[in-house]
Amino acid sequence: MTRADVKSFLSEEETEITNQYLKKGFYQGPSKNMSSLSWIRSTFLEIIKQELNITTDIDTESIFDLIHQTVSVVELNQFRLKVIQRINENPDFRKHYYQIAKPYLDILVGNELAMQVKVNLSIQLPNDDSSLLPTHADTWSGDSPFELVLWVPLVNCYKTKSMYILPPNENDKLDINFKEMAGDHSEDLYESIKNKVTWIEIDYGNILIFNNSLPHGNRVNKESETRWSMNCRFKSIFTPYWDKKLGSFFEPITLRAASINGMNYKLPKLT
Repeated sequence: MTRADVKSFLSEEETEITNQYLKKGFYQGPSKNMSSLSWIRSTFLEIIKQELNITTDIDTESIFDLIHQTVSVVELNQFRLKVIQRINENPDFRKHYYQIAKPYLDILVGNELAMQVKVNLSIQLPNDDSSLLPTHADTWSGDSPFELVLWVPLVNCYKTKSMYILPPNENDKLDINFKEMAGDHSEDLYESIKNKVTWIEIDYGNILIFNNSLPHGNRVNKESETRWSMNCRFKSIFTPYWDKKLGSFFEPITLRAASINGMNYKLPKLT
């Protein structure tokens, strides 16, 4: 089905955002709730200070960008897991995460949403090859194509301190020649598309929403600063699920009254 097959009552702004997302495979824009984003970053900062036993005032920009001066590659994964576990335990975290991009999600997904139960955190130190995400599409490992990913940086991300994504038109070519282009290893696949991918440049205060069925990943961070980014999947509650199910991987966050009534409705007994 193409957009031409569907009658659209979208506003001019909604149409522009939709068209950009469909053409590029992603939409990038300023956060629609900076107070929620600031809350998240401040909460991360307090957790980091506690985990590293920092008792003095620290510069927020420096602690994120220069965390590699304090946390080694060997310590990184355990540190990352503690930080993301603690912030996911905060009952307000996911609500703030949703609020960061709510208007965009309303346009691109709908207003009856299921949200991933836990938000993920990526920390990529400079020159660290232990935190690589090989070229992949989420749909290759059981995610539904009806999902999208809300990717939120906690620092300015650029060049190899960011991520890449293959545009939809190039992905169409890949799908046709996948066996030949994929080779025997994910590195073979990257080599076949590396000149076609789009590298995302995005500053703190902005959000990225991308199509999870498009190949994406990262490379060794060759910049002098550490990357911090969060990601979480959203989908319309009533669209198809694949391996990631409602109730285990997803949970409803904005179920509307008519849907609640409909799910609870029973015809009256006639006998």
